[in-house]
Amino acid sequence: MPEETAPTAPESTETPKAQPAVTTIAEIGKHEGQSVILRGWLYNSRESGKLLFPIFRDGTGTIQGVAHVKSVPAEVFEALKGLTQESSVIVTGKVRADKRAPGGYELDVENIEVVQRVPESAPYPITLKEHGVDFLMEHRHLWIRTPRQSAILRIRAEIMRATAEFFDTGGFIRTDPPILTPAACEGTSTLFPVDYFGDQAFLTQSGQLYAEATALALGKVYSFGPTFRAEKSKTRRHLTEFWMVEPEAAYMDLNGLLELAENCLAHIVQSVLKNRAPELAAIGRDITKLEPVKAPFPRLRYDEAVEMLNQAYKDGKLENPFEYGNDFGSPDETWLSSQFDRPVMVHRYPADVKAFYMEPDPEDPRYALCVDVLAPEGYGEVIGGSQRVSSYELLSERIDHHKLPREAFEWYLDLRRYGSVPHSGFGMGIERVVSWVCGLDHVRETIPFARTLHRIYP
Repeated sequence: MPEETAPTAPESTETPKAQPAVTTIAEIGKHEGQSVILRGWLYNSRESGKLLFPIFRDGTGTIQGVAHVKSVPAEVFEALKGLTQESSVIVTGKVRADKRAPGGYELDVENIEVVQRVPESAPYPITLKEHGVDFLMEHRHLWIRTPRQSAILRIRAEIMRATAEFFDTGGFIRTDPPILTPAACEGTSTLFPVDYFGDQAFLTQSGQLYAEATALALGKVYSFGPTFRAEKSKTRRHLTEFWMVEPEAAYMDLNGLLELAENCLAHIVQSVLKNRAPELAAIGRDITKLEPVKAPFPRLRYDEAVEMLNQAYKDGKLENPFEYGNDFGSPDETWLSSQFDRPVMVHRYPADVKAFYMEPDPEDPRYALCVDVLAPEGYGEVIGGSQRVSSYELLSERIDHHKLPREAFEWYLDLRRYGSVPHSGFGMGIERVVSWVCGLDHVRETIPFARTLHRIYP
């Protein structure tokens, strides 16, 4: 007898329903007309009769949702209606184009999963009303969630990415200097001392000296990391902890350094304009102020800049005359930079007001082969650099003249004992650049958690 076989079930002709794609608000435009899943938080919400308009954020942007009492299940509507600010949620909805919406799209809510609901008894402390700066800085860990602060941090990230890209693609090798150092670059008055197993060390104020060493090994290098300055300054331009990029190149003179600096800054600004236009719009930045930032930059000798300042004083545009031989202060930098539509490079300062390691001008040793790059719109110095002293004898003399601890600099003198060459480098403060590019009033908004004279919390 033939074996009996079980009847075969008929094949289903129904197409399995596609699951919504998990996406981000930044990528929402790729899913127009489709249902998607967003993972984020409730930023704000308003109600109009039977309509709810929750606004969600996910770290990449914000989007307004729409829910009608008859378009969603009752439990979804009630969950949305009772949702508190900054509750974490997973939202499902259909993407709909809307030219009136800030990002060009809205989300027709279909479902919501509440991951964690902020209790009404302990509401989110940062509301949409005005708060004082002290309050916001005390709550910086939460303030950074707001659209403006998030946009600033995304622009900061782009500036750091573009900076590394510029040097990585330009043949520079990244080398990381130590954060704990036995000596200072420019004296110990602005350093944080640290007990190092019974010996005194300092938090670094610059990676420059170590970059000089690696440049003589690798040719062209850059360091990129945190630095510390113990200046008791309360100005809007100063932080006690900030990030610096410091390129250094063997066989590079001052002219080569000027070209490197202007190309670096131009690359950074144009990258931000290209890749972070929505963020610039979110913070209200006038991009017409940034569009002209392309090489070449105007260049002024120190003497020429002094003449301009004193003429401005005679014309009643500045309150005080400038005393020759001084370094430029904030009002001087602000006025000088306001005369140009892009950064201006002031070079060849009097050697007496500059650091011990700067090479004197062979044509007139009263001047140093150095440069300060001043950002427009009153943002002051964003780059400071120089050609370095290459002579062992001169560097040794300078160390003694500045009363620096000679034993801490013996290794630095070795760089001039063994195969010294002309070399140059600069330091660029990331937060100064962020402040300028974003058009911020104060540098404290340029870094996730600012460290200032009276702030180390949170």
